[in-house]
Amino acid sequence: MEAYNSKNSADANKSGDGADSAGYYHSTRIIVSKVAYLIGVHKKQFENEYEPPQIEYYDALEKHSGARIIRELCRLRTAIERNFGHINQLMQREFRTILTMPEFVPADAIAYLSEAGINIVKKNSRQPVDYILEINRVISDRINNCRDLFPIWLNFSYIRDLFIMPDGLSVEGTKNAAAVYYANRYKYPYQMYINWVPDDCGNILYNDKKFCTLLYKLHGERFDDLSKVTDAISSVKNSIYEFIEQSTKTIIVVDCENSDPYKLIATLNNLDADTVSKISKIFLYNDIHASTAWRLFESYCGGVAVEHIMTERVKMTKSLVDIKLSVGVSKEFFTNAVDSFIIASSDSDYWALIDSLPGAKFLVMAEYEKCGADIKAALGGRDIFYCYIDDFCTGNSNEIKIAALVCETKRYLSEHINLNVEEMLDEVYKNTRVHMTEAECTQFYNQYIRPMHLVIEKNGDVSVELRGK
Repeated sequence: MEAYNSKNSADANKSGDGADSAGYYHSTRIIVSKVAYLIGVHKKQFENEYEPPQIEYYDALEKHSGARIIRELCRLRTAIERNFGHINQLMQREFRTILTMPEFVPADAIAYLSEAGINIVKKNSRQPVDYILEINRVISDRINNCRDLFPIWLNFSYIRDLFIMPDGLSVEGTKNAAAVYYANRYKYPYQMYINWVPDDCGNILYNDKKFCTLLYKLHGERFDDLSKVTDAISSVKNSIYEFIEQSTKTIIVVDCENSDPYKLIATLNNLDADTVSKISKIFLYNDIHASTAWRLFESYCGGVAVEHIMTERVKMTKSLVDIKLSVGVSKEFFTNAVDSFIIASSDSDYWALIDSLPGAKFLVMAEYEKCGADIKAALGGRDIFYCYIDDFCTGNSNEIKIAALVCETKRYLSEHINLNVEEMLDEVYKNTRVHMTEAECTQFYNQYIRPMHLVIEKNGDVSVELRGK
């Protein structure tokens, strides 16, 4: 395999703001696919390989009842807005309801909502606007059920606003929204109604980078973390696939002190799952000062076996990770017939290891800011492929980040809060000299002790509050 040259080098991936237009990395289409589904974009747009929405997300969200309900409500709302005049005439002249207008209103949407216990058709619905008002009300009540579809790094309140018609619970509000929609219908994504300021910016659902940038701009903010919505180009991924496919036995060796667990998880999760499954094992060489997330790594790396090797320190100021890792790699090469190693580290210390095993094949995954020019030049001189884990979309590492935060929070709480309720009550009864029957004690416990909860002040101070009085 050839090393990167000036045309396809890893550094081209970090060539600045112009990199995207030059095609060195590309945006994901996860967020826009979900938004497209929710606002009611037709399935054929998902099936068209030249359109941004991806069919895999359509298929997945069809099984999510909360998402399906919002989708059908949005389909109905847009259909009524588009055909408002025709519907109004039929209702006024022939006293028909939208149940009998399949040519203007999607009957399957009404049927699904009815099965879900949502009846848009009311006895007093005598005008199209009555349906819009009811749809707006139900969307407002249920859109939060879709919060779990979007990552924590994306401000869900901004997503929610897209579905809430301004002043949409009043007739005047619906008229104003309709007037804007009619005048700018072709500026709305796939002509579906959303709460948006129409602009000549093309398809706002073109990709996640464009959508998130415009969404935050609409709320007076700047979306800066493009790593959440951009991914490495296919040539980078294909080079990794080629390395693994051409190997007899591949392992990943991670210097946990010099690699970011969240970026590495994101890298593995953005690679083809079948190819990643061919990796024999992941060795984590860790130190007591490394991130908590490494303890959770195995649960998020696509099912590849993980061996966690913790190194002790003889001197607290000196880590032995690099030495132990070098010994481990040498053992795997000479004893266990491993011919290919993916080293996840930005530390130049491992050049000595690479240089000492000319019969082994290496691929290096580093971090852009931590990988110096000398080691890159050395890798290039030996035709050793390297890439940056920064280039892979980090949007899908949300789960391990939350898990790490929860794990560390539990650890902290267990160290700082040590309270046994039974011991507490024994002392309470002793100090108050209150004598109660067993039934009274049980009632006191259920009314005051069981419901007690933590109260967090604005400055972060925490106190325990009793309820029941």
